[in-house]
Amino acid sequence: MTSTHAFWLAGRRATGEDSFDVSNPWDGRLVGTVGVPTDAQVEEAVAAAYAVREEFAATPAHVRAAALDHVVRRLTERTEEIAQLISAENGKPIKWARGEVGRAVSVFRFASEEARRFNGGDAQRLDTDAGGTGRLALTRRFPRGPVLGIAPFNFPLNLSAHKVAPAIAVGAPIILKPAPATPLSALVLGELLAETDLPAGSWSVLTVPNDRMPALVKDERLPVISFTGSGPVGYSIMESVPRKHCTLELGGNGAAVVLADWASEEDLDLAATRIATFSNYQGGQSCISVQRVIADASVYDRLVPKIVAAVEALVTGDPSDAATDVGPLVDENAARRVESWVDEAVAAGARLLTGGRRDGATYAPTVLTDLPADTRIACEEVFGPVLSVQRTEGEAEAFAAVNASPYGLQAGVFTHDLQTAFRAHRALEVGGVVIGDVPSYRADQMPYGGAKQSGVGREGVRYAMDDYTYERVMVLTGLAL
Repeated sequence: MTSTHAFWLAGRRATGEDSFDVSNPWDGRLVGTVGVPTDAQVEEAVAAAYAVREEFAATPAHVRAAALDHVVRRLTERTEEIAQLISAENGKPIKWARGEVGRAVSVFRFASEEARRFNGGDAQRLDTDAGGTGRLALTRRFPRGPVLGIAPFNFPLNLSAHKVAPAIAVGAPIILKPAPATPLSALVLGELLAETDLPAGSWSVLTVPNDRMPALVKDERLPVISFTGSGPVGYSIMESVPRKHCTLELGGNGAAVVLADWASEEDLDLAATRIATFSNYQGGQSCISVQRVIADASVYDRLVPKIVAAVEALVTGDPSDAATDVGPLVDENAARRVESWVDEAVAAGARLLTGGRRDGATYAPTVLTDLPADTRIACEEVFGPVLSVQRTEGEAEAFAAVNASPYGLQAGVFTHDLQTAFRAHRALEVGGVVIGDVPSYRADQMPYGGAKQSGVGREGVRYAMDDYTYERVMVLTGLAL
């Protein structure tokens, strides 16, 4: 019999009255059973976070940094175990799951480094006007208060790390709510935090069902909400709490632009390989996976067959097999949705070059051309292993095609020309422009977030720390400056 995984209530293990099962998307086997906190336990966690907020904010930097360093060590020691768990609960191929653990290690390491140097204070002399004679302003940052971090299923460890590590680094208590489909990675993170000397109440990991979240979202003792997930859910959260500070990472419709100067066979082989890999690397379930390829007419006819060949060379199968490139989607309903979107596009006139088949929760890597502009795949985030290729004439038309989307998370531009790179940076309405590669590159220390309907605010350790805090000025008077 499988034991029930405890959740973490104000730093200690706890079990509730109810539970739910977590299943492997690939074969349906039971991965774990997880306890559900009662309303009284949720209240206890929130009350504890609120009560400890001043103590935690005043914790010396070395204490918070040491806790973060401990998580770095323990994640490193348990890499393979945690990678296997991510793969089992998420369906992610094991090689990508190992990479996710490595990224989470980096997130906690960056947070440890930032904790040691954050909030040193910025001094500004005020005697630039006569009324400021003898005055100096010292500006420091202080936590806004406890954080509610809501993590998605697609990177169950690393995106939990992006909520938790910056909060600890600034001394803000955090309640982490993992996705119901993939809570086990976050619960292991709780195990590692429980081994530290962080004060009780400074963190909780609560496996609260989605239908019970509105009350937690609206609780005034949690003034900061950091959410990663779908746009409709994210915006509904923000609209329900207009006086709270919300950071929302809401996904995209990632475009890879291949321009005329990226024209050699070697160039096109590289672009095709990168596009194929990163349209499918998490089953397409990444906010910055390649969904649209916008290719200059001068390279289009040579590029498309290379992309198709590279996609067909990907190994789809058991995510626990190290040779597998593409595993299942998070569940069969997700695969059915992708199937319906592709079928709709083909019925509307799109050409299917490869893929277009579903087997349970697995959807075959798919390439479309001639995609009508009003289809859902053209307009929305498919969040599946599907890409379309579009022919354009010249740089201006290509950039306009990228911007013809309600989303603006990241874009990739394959070009060798520095001037073109700077024009792309100016013209593209996205949060990040990646030159010489796909939009799917993310370094965990850089600012990450989008424009338009791709969200509000930025992740990336230092940038999340800024979001969790506010500036407070102290004016010193009567100084001999």
